[in-house]
Amino acid sequence: MRSPFGFVVIDKPAGVTSHDCVNRLRQVFGIKRVGHGGTLDPAVTGVLPIALGNATRLLPYLPGDKSYNGIIQLGMCTTTDDMEGECIKSLPWPELDKSLIKKYLDQFCGSIQQRPPQFSSIHILGERAYKRARRGLASDLPSRTVIIHELNLLNWNPATGQLNVHIHCSAGTYIRSLARDLGELLGCGGCLAKLRRVQALGFLEAQSITLPEKTNNHLAQPPQILPPLSALNHLPNYYLTADEDLSKWQTGQKIHFSAKNFQVAKESQFCFSQNLKESIVILDCAGEIAGIAQLEENSLLKPRVVFNAKG
Repeated sequence: MRSPFGFVVIDKPAGVTSHDCVNRLRQVFGIKRVGHGGTLDPAVTGVLPIALGNATRLLPYLPGDKSYNGIIQLGMCTTTDDMEGECIKSLPWPELDKSLIKKYLDQFCGSIQQRPPQFSSIHILGERAYKRARRGLASDLPSRTVIIHELNLLNWNPATGQLNVHIHCSAGTYIRSLARDLGELLGCGGCLAKLRRVQALGFLEAQSITLPEKTNNHLAQPPQILPPLSALNHLPNYYLTADEDLSKWQTGQKIHFSAKNFQVAKESQFCFSQNLKESIVILDCAGEIAGIAQLEENSLLKPRVVFNAKG
């Protein structure tokens, strides 16, 4: 039986960890090589792409941007920057209308410096920051550069002090930090009340499925696997049309680039002079993925990931 190779997009429910979802799919498919793309906190729901088998090797090449719908609670500061933590301070929120809120939100758009929450998985002195925080130890977490592509107000409830927002951001962005920093900017404090991820690594909410359940101690029927190429539409393709090139590729050798075998999606802005060493998807003559390469200055394709390797 052929080993599973591709992706399953789970609609992660609240109360389970991303690792719980990975373990469930290990049981469902009967394989050990399973990995997820982008951890979600237990309270957060939504899109969790999970790679099966050799598709785990493709995770670093998927688009890193993510999208969320969330609710920010103004007037409350917590130890975790969300509603799961202990309330530190409560303050009244100012009078706001949608146009004024938009001006505040716009200050977080673009490339910004963001300080991670104390309860985060960042390593500090060889230990996760959240483990130190549980012992009451504060960590000096340096700010990092993140990009907020979109930050749109969906709804404002002045009675409850809750903002419904949509966020499209780069990998590494903490929405809890965004809620905290918006509250600080408004002078009333803020934290994240609820969050759902609606897009991650190129996969959409519409592609997600319910986490398979156990029934009578038996695992559910394995879900349909999305093919590896479904996650790589953002990268250009190169077709190995000659048997000689395929043989070289499968033994890890560099191959000469031929423009006639190169294909770029219409929406792509790929340019040779600007994208040397960018990733390129290598396909065999049947259109199946053979791996990932980088184009070097000497017009050679250097293997980075090789599937069905020989020798």
